[in-house]
Amino acid sequence: MTFFYIIFGIIVVVAVVLAILRGNFTFEGDFISEEVKAKYRYTRKNFFLTRAEHECYDALVEAVGQEYRIFAQVHLPTLVDHAIRGQDWRAALAHINRKSVDFVLCDKAYISPKLAIELDDKSHERQDRQNRDQEVERILNEAGLPLLRIENRGSFNSIELAKQIKDTLNPDPVK
Repeated sequence: MTFFYIIFGIIVVVAVVLAILRGNFTFEGDFISEEVKAKYRYTRKNFFLTRAEHECYDALVEAVGQEYRIFAQVHLPTLVDHAIRGQDWRAALAHINRKSVDFVLCDKAYISPKLAIELDDKSHERQDRQNRDQEVERILNEAGLPLLRIENRGSFNSIELAKQIKDTLNPDPVK
């Protein structure tokens, strides 16, 4: 019987070594077949921003580009900390992981986020999008990052944008 266990042990060791050499075995003990490993394909997008987002970006640069750095398509985990004591950080991350804002203004010295900007188009009229927008607004408000919503009316006035940004960042306490 001992001989059987020795032979069985040798076979298991050889199988594990072969699996490691073929790359089908991880050190956590999971066997992964080649068929299970997905090989996705990708192509480069021709444009980073939609036409409206690009036009808004240009107006933002003209309005406040001397004062702020402007970043586009910023995901919420980049802006807010989800690892808060007393909550499940994985669930909190999963909740914000696929959410983003169209633009973020950061100070030039420290690249510290100062204002999030959402460009609202027709898609923001849908109920599911309104629910998402309310949740993003709640998250940013709780984190202390102001949010400016800009309605896409087909063109953007940099002077008007500069005023909206100033009013959002420095609200008049008398109002």
